[in-house]
Amino acid sequence: MLVKTFASAVEGVDARTITVEVNTGGNAAFDGKQFYHLVGLPDNAVREGMMRMEPALKNSGYEVIRLRTIVNLAPADIRKEGAAYDLPIALAYLAGSRQILADDLDKYVIMGELSLDGSLRPIKGVLPMAIQARKEKFKGLILPKANAREAAIVDDIKVYGVNNLAEAAAFLDGTLQLSPTFVETRDEFAANEGNYDVDFSDVKGQENIKRALEISAAGGHNVILIGPPGAGKTMLARRLPTILPPLDLREALETTKIHSVAGVLPAGSALVTQRPFRSPHHTISDVALVGGGSNPSPGEISLAHNGVLFLDELPEFKRTVLEVMRQPMEERRVTISRARVTVDYPASFMLVASMNPCPCGYFNHPEKECVCGPAVVQRYLNKISGPLLDRIDLHVEVTPVSYDELSSNERPSVKSKDIRERVIEARKVQTERYAALPKIHSNAHMPSRMVREVCQISQPGTLLIKKAMERLQLSARAYDRILKVARTIADLGGSPDIKIEHLAEAIHFRSLDREGWME
Repeated sequence: MLVKTFASAVEGVDARTITVEVNTGGNAAFDGKQFYHLVGLPDNAVREGMMRMEPALKNSGYEVIRLRTIVNLAPADIRKEGAAYDLPIALAYLAGSRQILADDLDKYVIMGELSLDGSLRPIKGVLPMAIQARKEKFKGLILPKANAREAAIVDDIKVYGVNNLAEAAAFLDGTLQLSPTFVETRDEFAANEGNYDVDFSDVKGQENIKRALEISAAGGHNVILIGPPGAGKTMLARRLPTILPPLDLREALETTKIHSVAGVLPAGSALVTQRPFRSPHHTISDVALVGGGSNPSPGEISLAHNGVLFLDELPEFKRTVLEVMRQPMEERRVTISRARVTVDYPASFMLVASMNPCPCGYFNHPEKECVCGPAVVQRYLNKISGPLLDRIDLHVEVTPVSYDELSSNERPSVKSKDIRERVIEARKVQTERYAALPKIHSNAHMPSRMVREVCQISQPGTLLIKKAMERLQLSARAYDRILKVARTIADLGGSPDIKIEHLAEAIHFRSLDREGWME
């Protein structure tokens, strides 16, 4: 008897429907022991699923009838990976061996990993699977209970979360009624929006750094913080997401898809409602940062999509790791090519980096003496390549906070909420400016061809930036970025024109381009 059902395979951040064909009949085993044969380019995890299926069926109250069984996963030219094919194969086998009457088996997309006791473990990539199932007009999805809420944010398709194999089989057999999981996406989105454990009001002093991060958030600019240990670089960087504009629903769904595919979505979560903040350790590999592997999966730069990627102690990262970021930072996506497949992952993130001014960390410290020679300091700074620094818009010097500032309660620190309101207003201006360009959402995303048009400056401003270019020996890319930052500063000030003070402040934030910048 031939039975068909459907599963799903994830390719990049999208899914592709897989047909699961199970043919049972005859008592002849293939080799005297194995009564089934699996074809369709499965990997080891899929093959091992047949071994998990036997005890799962028995422990769920069903028989393992040793009929000659062929399982085909079509199309056969796509490699099937992971244990999520266990459930559709097991249900198709039960229908093929006439232990259940599953007339609607081919109307559902079914996925789930079986435990030996028949219970179901959560799987990855459920959201793109649900989107594809709705697109192909399936009646619904049958998934592990832990994944049901994630899939249910896709409307116009029924999602049934089941705890075990017996429950799924009884539902398809018509002996058990299940209610589809329902999630009100907008309510879910609004309930968790803007709930942060940290706030800029926790930071004493550092008003100039807060100003730089406000500019960075308002225009989506990359930023690097340079200063001695304990000056507050990491503390400030971790609070940057609290002043970014909230995710809109499109961005939330886009971000959730990536986290779902990577398997890092928290259990029971339906939607990513806060901008991601990713902080990988400096020992990270190239593949872990940009994505890849034999079955390409998202890296840290994609997990930070629509959020912040924080690289603490930037010079400690391997140079090859840092250099592979250059192209994704420009194109805001990363393409991973393998012999059998090419996938694209979004990678539109804000880069926030921090570093010490020298190996010991105390170069030009007001109180502590540096033990590094000039050549050692320069060698340390040279670990960051010029092309990478060109792609970082704001270079910010972080100085230690004095005791008086730490202990003073006279001047309350500004709250993230207040900064965020100013950032949102500046972003509204940019949204109107780029309304006809759907791929551009902030000044940092502005292509070079638009810079001269959008960032027009006066004659005094032209002379100022010319002197800065000659003195600092800036590249054409650095020139464009100064103009973009100046445009953002003007937007924050509510000015339609870029004034000379806006340009001066933007030039000031190119610290690492200045000779003797820490002297």
